[in-house]
Amino acid sequence: MNDRRLTEQVRIVGSGLLGASIGLGLSARGVDVIVDDASPSTRGLAIAYGAGRAPAPDDAPGLIVVAVPPDVTADIVAAELERYPEALVTDVASVKLAPLEQLRARGADLSRYLGTHPMAGRERGGAVSARADLFVGRPWIVAGHDGISYRRAAAIEDLILDLGAVPIEMDAADHDRSVALVSHAPQLVASLLAARLRGGSAAALGLSGQGLRDTTRIASSNPALWVQILGANAAEVAEVLRPLRDDLDAVIAALDDPEAPASRRIIADTLAAGNDGVSRIPGKHGQDGRFTALVVKIDDKPGELARLLTEIGEEGVNMEDLRLEHSPETKVGFAEISVVPEAAHPLATALEQRGWTLMEAER
Repeated sequence: MNDRRLTEQVRIVGSGLLGASIGLGLSARGVDVIVDDASPSTRGLAIAYGAGRAPAPDDAPGLIVVAVPPDVTADIVAAELERYPEALVTDVASVKLAPLEQLRARGADLSRYLGTHPMAGRERGGAVSARADLFVGRPWIVAGHDGISYRRAAAIEDLILDLGAVPIEMDAADHDRSVALVSHAPQLVASLLAARLRGGSAAALGLSGQGLRDTTRIASSNPALWVQILGANAAEVAEVLRPLRDDLDAVIAALDDPEAPASRRIIADTLAAGNDGVSRIPGKHGQDGRFTALVVKIDDKPGELARLLTEIGEEGVNMEDLRLEHSPETKVGFAEISVVPEAAHPLATALEQRGWTLMEAER
């Protein structure tokens, strides 16, 4: 492709999920991407998937992307700044203040460093899970600081835009505070809830629905990586969890004595506060808003889901989201289709006329 913004040779250090996905996306646009990694086998796997090529003696990268765990990010950034004195260096670690402070303390050339963080990922890591479109439509934080000019950092914005992401400027401290709320604390909450399932009986777990899957999905994330992320942003995460703990204690007390005068109000207020909070989560393309879900029963056989999606398109309806659930006892599945509210009733009517069975959405 020749419509890319980025013209520099790009070197990626670290070939896990993010590094390999960046490499795949840039390579698909014709960028000369160099992939390096402390592990030759990990690097070889990313190259085999198409994330770039192996390093060569005459490489002269204009932009270097460091995609390594948070506990070694500053070390690798400093080494790359020294090795390539003309290159601009960024990192994609999920914490931003600690690496910046560490680099400043060791006297690194901050005029060529700008930390960033793509708000994208998957539960499974590694190059085998990498996708060229991982960042499309996702926010990508640019953690600016006084040591670098906007013009010097232009290639980083070009990279972000070439990968289809949305650059958002935010200083390092605000970034860490924000991701503690929307990413790091939710990871712990999901993991704590999922851990309760270890003692559940097979009969109980067989009743699991989409609500449980939604609230525990990210609990399958890599523990070793998350220990590093949470350790690097520990203070901000703790600030989110303390009031959550207080709220949970109040709900437990209300459940211990549900007939007490204030108990039902405490429970109701807690649920209502959750309604308010979830309504603030941005929807598709960043706008605030809630969508209406239609649940369609589909036979668990080849071609049925494709037929459903085709017929939704034929009705002229834009699908905002899709989730699938399989029934553990029968050969049917359920497709939860999210659409804008005004499209819900006409689409439901049309699908029923086409022979589909609609169910009530689980809450």
